[in-house]
Amino acid sequence: MSKKEKEVKESIAGDGSRAINKFRLGDGLMMFIIVLICLTCILPFIHVLAKSLSSNSFVASQQVTLWPKGFTTEAYRRVFQDDTMIYSLFFSVGVTLIFTFLGLTVCLCAAYPLSKKELPFKRVITFLLVVPMYFGAGLIPTYLLYNDLQLLDNVWVLILPGIYSAYNMLVMKTYFHSSIPDSLEESAFLDGASYFKIIRYIILPLSKPILATLGLFYAVGRWNSYGDNLYYIRMRTDLRMLQYKLYLLVTTATEAINTAAEEGSAVTSTPEVLQAATIMFATVPIIIIYPFLQKYFVKGAMIGSVKG
Repeated sequence: MSKKEKEVKESIAGDGSRAINKFRLGDGLMMFIIVLICLTCILPFIHVLAKSLSSNSFVASQQVTLWPKGFTTEAYRRVFQDDTMIYSLFFSVGVTLIFTFLGLTVCLCAAYPLSKKELPFKRVITFLLVVPMYFGAGLIPTYLLYNDLQLLDNVWVLILPGIYSAYNMLVMKTYFHSSIPDSLEESAFLDGASYFKIIRYIILPLSKPILATLGLFYAVGRWNSYGDNLYYIRMRTDLRMLQYKLYLLVTTATEAINTAAEEGSAVTSTPEVLQAATIMFATVPIIIIYPFLQKYFVKGAMIGSVKG
């Protein structure tokens, strides 16, 4: 080995050792913090999964942590045998799909015109559309309004009120403004394309990242929400979504435990196992969908939120 080659090798080794030392000090601490944050998200999920697969006696005595004890699938069998729970699952999927589609449509119709410089009164319209993000009428006026519109005990009360989101509109507007050059639309106009053709053949194909990102926002928000189901659906049991069914299950179980404690009777079984199984039952669909949208989600979130 020549002298020059030795010098190059030593310089590379020196740079590598410095990189290792830097990794151990700074990056190591950062990785430790990231691992802790990840564990705060993963460990509760594993704990719930372990409880859903454990027997009532071990869960009641609080002996289950991260591994099932007294392994049993009885809770899942009860969930799948409950026809109302299965119905609520498919009903929730349908409502979520319609809600997400309409939400993205409304968001697109608001964000695309506002991203154009030639739009008259652009700032005034933007201000009016952003106001609901900071101010709301409150629960009672909203309830009275839905009552006047005959939306109570109606499936559309679960869909229409929430399809417009000022935050999502601003994110999509920023994406259009920063990521899609005006030259593409100008060339399409010269070829005789209308606004609808431009949106269909240019805007939508180039907007997959932001559509996937906001679609996930809409879907997760609708899937996890049960407040509107609680307040505005009172009589019709066929309009109960899955998360509201879970809320009723938790409330009923808590009342049963409190009643047993007040009467001094022994609690021979606990509903926590059934609650855990229902939580897993409601969470798995979103977990299955997310990996398919992850690459679009990351790209859309970074471009739509950071730029502009």
